[in-house]
Amino acid sequence: MEVQIYTVDAFTRVPFQGNPAAVTVIKHFPSDRLMQQIAAELNLSETAFAQELSPNHFHLRWFTPQSEVELCGHATLAMSHFLRETGRVDPSYPLIFQTLGGTLTVEFEHEQVVMDFPANFPVPCHARTLDQLAQLFTTEFEVIGRTDNITVRLLNEQAVANFVPNFEQINQLEIGRLCLTAIADPGKNYDFVSRFFAPAVGINEDPVTGSAHCTLAPYWSQVLNQNPLRAWQLSPRGGELTVAWQGDRVKLIGCAVSVLRGTLILESL
Repeated sequence: MEVQIYTVDAFTRVPFQGNPAAVTVIKHFPSDRLMQQIAAELNLSETAFAQELSPNHFHLRWFTPQSEVELCGHATLAMSHFLRETGRVDPSYPLIFQTLGGTLTVEFEHEQVVMDFPANFPVPCHARTLDQLAQLFTTEFEVIGRTDNITVRLLNEQAVANFVPNFEQINQLEIGRLCLTAIADPGKNYDFVSRFFAPAVGINEDPVTGSAHCTLAPYWSQVLNQNPLRAWQLSPRGGELTVAWQGDRVKLIGCAVSVLRGTLILESL
């Protein structure tokens, strides 16, 4: 068995920035165990597997090095870019993905990929979590709430940039995934910033996290009274995207760059 694999840097226009994802299209999904092994071997934050159901319609699954996830923004962007670049889809029509997180629709606008994701609205954290968060920060913070991660607002962009994560403590949180955010510094060409940590699924710091912006977009749209918004993720690689809140949906808009293609040889499996 041979599997063609591409690596695509998502939420960037420049190679070696943004968030890298491995993507592959296969006729039939192999076993969950094998897909998990492939993701662990590639050791990127996400590996995306797609199976074509009909023209412009695919079943899409995402695996971190440790587990399958229900929703992933950057690997969806990477897969969409890959499908368009290799001529596997007609970019003049919407691209439909069936996923564990529901049906996702993707459209192409020039070089940009426009993804339609479910909005995520936080609920209060447990009291124990609030106590744990108080041990993580040495500066002022505000707990926005929890969804599939815990979102915390810090005083300013510099506080987000300077935060030194304790991954063991983050892993002990009720979800094990933490998103930090703040208003961008004056004069920047983006509106807010973030960082994302997910040691619970094998990702200490994610370079750019599309799904986290399903919470950040509604929050900052209301705080800043602005829509759409430009976002920058302050990871070492950095990444940019535009977000637009539309009721119970969020548009995640970004670019991607292909950087590697190869073949996994699985003859012994």
